[in-house]
Amino acid sequence: MRICIPTGTADGKTAIVHEHFGGAPYFTIYDTDKGEVEVVNNDNQHHSHGMCQPLAALSTKNINAVVCGGMGARAIMKLNEAGIKAYRAIPGSVEEIAQQFAKGGLEEITVENACQQHNCH
Repeated sequence: MRICIPTGTADGKTAIVHEHFGGAPYFTIYDTDKGEVEVVNNDNQHHSHGMCQPLAALSTKNINAVVCGGMGARAIMKLNEAGIKAYRAIPGSVEEIAQQFAKGGLEEITVENACQQHNCH
């Protein structure tokens, strides 16, 4: 499974999760089968509210899930339409989050519990 975790740095497994999906400088993709990571630059990190297009950077990456601090309902709908589920991250590194994800310990983010005006926490 390939998990996309938005991060503030390009530090691979040690990168810390970014608080919000669309505004993250990087998307770190963790392949749970191989234990490998790929870092993708988010060229759309500076966008107007409701106008983020993160799937443009991820469309060819075969992502199965996104794990982040939060995201808006529109992003949830776009991900779900692409067959991708989103989960709320625990604070920590990519590796710690991937371990928690593998245990099934993360809450799914739905349209009903998505961020409202980016006040996720």
